[in-house]
Amino acid sequence: MSLNCKEIDAVLQELVLEGTFIQQIVQPTFDSIAFYLYGQGESQTLLVCLAPGACRLHTTQKKIPRNDKPLRFMEFLRSKIKGSRINKAGQLSQERIIKFELSHGEDLFNMYIRLWSNAANIIVTNPLETNEKGEEKILDVFFRRPKKNEITDGFYKPEIKSPDAQQNQKTFEVRKFEELENYESLSFNQKVELWYTEHADTLSRASLLQQAEKQFNSRSIRLQAAIDRLEAKRKTFLHAEQWKHQGDLLLTYGYLIEKAAEEGKNFIECEDYDTGSTIKIYIDTKKKAQENAQLFYERYKKAVSGLEELEYDIKTSKSELAKLKADYEQLLAEKDPLVIQQKLHKQSIPRQKIEKKHPGLDFTINGWHILVGRTASENDELLRHHVKGQDWWLHARDWPGGYVFIKNQNGKSVPLDILLDAGNLALFYSKGRKDGRGDLYYTQVKHLRRAKNAPKGTVLPSNEKNLSITLDKERLKRIEMQQKEGTLLI
Repeated sequence: MSLNCKEIDAVLQELVLEGTFIQQIVQPTFDSIAFYLYGQGESQTLLVCLAPGACRLHTTQKKIPRNDKPLRFMEFLRSKIKGSRINKAGQLSQERIIKFELSHGEDLFNMYIRLWSNAANIIVTNPLETNEKGEEKILDVFFRRPKKNEITDGFYKPEIKSPDAQQNQKTFEVRKFEELENYESLSFNQKVELWYTEHADTLSRASLLQQAEKQFNSRSIRLQAAIDRLEAKRKTFLHAEQWKHQGDLLLTYGYLIEKAAEEGKNFIECEDYDTGSTIKIYIDTKKKAQENAQLFYERYKKAVSGLEELEYDIKTSKSELAKLKADYEQLLAEKDPLVIQQKLHKQSIPRQKIEKKHPGLDFTINGWHILVGRTASENDELLRHHVKGQDWWLHARDWPGGYVFIKNQNGKSVPLDILLDAGNLALFYSKGRKDGRGDLYYTQVKHLRRAKNAPKGTVLPSNEKNLSITLDKERLKRIEMQQKEGTLLI
């Protein structure tokens, strides 16, 4: 339930807004914003919430959490409104629209805070620039609504009902908030803040923690299911030796394959010389003993190499689940609904795809930017248009493959760890990947010379240095996991 018109008046009556200055502006969530005010020797924080069903404004004593990423409307207010003096403030008629008349030097602004549950907004206008209808030019809005012309450079005039319409509207009362403890000793602003913290349908601490529990259960169940699948697969890989052993048995008892084919069987039965028991080995009767054995040996190699990756995936998934549980416990201990709402909103935002501005792959690792070309065309395009002379170039020696570039940072040397990351990427995206090791040469782009009449992207390096790399699966996995978590760009 949002504040009604009489409750808005009750909030404003307790405040001394005229003559105060807007010192700072913080937007903690996508539907709330806080103004830090100072005047007459006192400071106060005015919180405005535009959430449907919980539209309100009131002072708060809570610390307002800052958003990690600066939000558009907050940045506009900081550039135009921060430092302004509030010359006049009040509700327009009984319309749940609060008008702030502001001045900043010679500039004048009107800021309208509309607390309508289904159409709440904050609209900042230039009162000196109007159209023929008397509407003021909009400088910016909290929520952009093109259908209502509530956009930058649109025009706005508050909707004020006629006196007759106002007389016919529902009569509102100021709530006493008797469900609050010691409510009689609280100011009306304190009552409003406490009630919405404890009893609002959507934004109270209890309702937000219900959302948190729902998100936690959904994600933890999904993660645990993934861990269970990985561990089930791991159990099959733990028996990798059996595939190698059966391949050895096939080479010993290969003569039985022809007999199985004659009898229409797809298996042979033989004595296991390790245990003395009779075992059944399924085979392809169209293949020779060596070919069938090779299939088992390949299965063995795949299981052995896969086991290492599975162990890493299981460890990573368990760490992710532990972090999820720790974050949830931290939320349960949090008392400020704004902080809970902010964290829930971050968790619910899907990762946005980043439009690529160049070919190939793009990584940012600990602040260092790495570009990877995978084909001759990508290598050539990166060389021509996306790297500069001071950037570093890496390439597998004696193997065809991609170019890797480390973007230069003025006054900084490339850390060894970043060089090893780039080196692993260079070897991984080359024909040397199968060998698992190889030599690279690296130099700055300014030391590359294009080879005449050579295939696209071919260069001749000078002043190059050698770097021997053994593919580090742990390092490559770490880079992959950072990509998934959004700390790398691809």
